[in-house]
Amino acid sequence: MMRSDAVVVPELYVGYPGVAFGGYVAGVLAERSGARTVRVDFRGPVPVGVPLTIAETAAGGVELGEADRPLAAARPAELLLDVPAAPSWDEAAAAAERFRDAPPSGVVDCFGCGLRAPDHGLRVHCAPVPDLGLVASAWIPPRAFADPDGLLPTQLVWGVLDCPGNWAGRFLGTQRPGAVTASLTGSVLRPVAAGERYLVYAWLLSESGRKHTMGVALATVGGELCGISEALWIDPRPAA
Repeated sequence: MMRSDAVVVPELYVGYPGVAFGGYVAGVLAERSGARTVRVDFRGPVPVGVPLTIAETAAGGVELGEADRPLAAARPAELLLDVPAAPSWDEAAAAAERFRDAPPSGVVDCFGCGLRAPDHGLRVHCAPVPDLGLVASAWIPPRAFADPDGLLPTQLVWGVLDCPGNWAGRFLGTQRPGAVTASLTGSVLRPVAAGERYLVYAWLLSESGRKHTMGVALATVGGELCGISEALWIDPRPAA
């Protein structure tokens, strides 16, 4: 029997103003699907603070929003991603400091990459690492978001696999400010503990017109992968 109920995205979890943070939405759908690797397609802005229907589909997927016009849809997928070696902690820490010291244009009050206090956001601040062809951030998951076991909830691990793609597209490619996540295919490979040190990094895979595809990885300081994703971002339409 297919389940259908409602979820509310907390107002804290915003990406652009008034719009739910895509990584969190993807994580909610991925967790409901139960598949190890999931592709989430975004079809419209997801609001915060209001009940939204979440339902399983006959094809084994999950949809968010009204059945005739879902705002996001998830389905089991495969992810074949050639992940480059992680930068060092010092390289990633220096990149994150550069981001915070001189925020790039287009930074918004995003739960994932905004310049928020540690108890109000994930603070994944990615900037280029010289000579490596990637952006990175040294990252310690805030204890404020840990579950009773001290682990970061899976939905928030998915959040870490979202924003870095934006900054890879901006710093390494031709992506413009205001781009949005069109799809996110990801897999959480191992638990992520609050208060521990991690490396988050992203790289450019391809670009075509307004479409930009990036790879994202979350790893321990020893280089063991905790999660990976492939993100498709789409530029805003040119002004008429």
